[in-house]
Amino acid sequence: MSGPAIKICGIRQPETLDAAIAARADHAGFVFYEPSPRNLAPRDAAALGVRAEGRIGRVGLFVDAGDPLIAEAVTAARLDALQLHGHETPERAAQLRARFGLPVWKAIPVASAADVERAAAYVGAADLVLFDAKTPKGTLPGGMGVAFDWTLLAGWRDRAPWGLAGGLSPANVAEAVRLTGAPLVDTSSGVESAPGIKDTALIAAFCSAARG
Repeated sequence: MSGPAIKICGIRQPETLDAAIAARADHAGFVFYEPSPRNLAPRDAAALGVRAEGRIGRVGLFVDAGDPLIAEAVTAARLDALQLHGHETPERAAQLRARFGLPVWKAIPVASAADVERAAAYVGAADLVLFDAKTPKGTLPGGMGVAFDWTLLAGWRDRAPWGLAGGLSPANVAEAVRLTGAPLVDTSSGVESAPGIKDTALIAAFCSAARG
């Protein structure tokens, strides 16, 4: 069945991981950022990393993290990719890719066309640009259920590998894919019953809708 690649982010429990795998999601996101309700300590991510082996991609999400935390998480969770969700520069993205030998995804917060243009600086430094909604100042950098104007991406589509995040849910992901042609969609709060609490039925519904 055709459709975009799918990432379910903020996975913390084995049953949630199993639900993402059963729904044929392509990537599971593990959050290594203490202020987030989805935070995982590297030692707690180890069992999930083993459980995911060969069944789903393992993406570690970091926010302006230092090398020691990233190194610990890479080893513990057996990460397949690094997602940078802070103020990391193109130079930092390239440095981490070289050091860890893993693909780097860079999240770009979007509220205007100028924000989309900022992503051009990461072409060649990051392997994938993830367009996410810009959240209010003083809040978490993602996972807030906020969407942005998807038409802002009209000029980007073929410039570099990219994905779409920000407020995606079973109710709107099909329309988001139709309007943007997103090759990858990423959800977190959109498949939760409460912050940090994933709903297995919503995960299944999201994956079905994304492919539909």
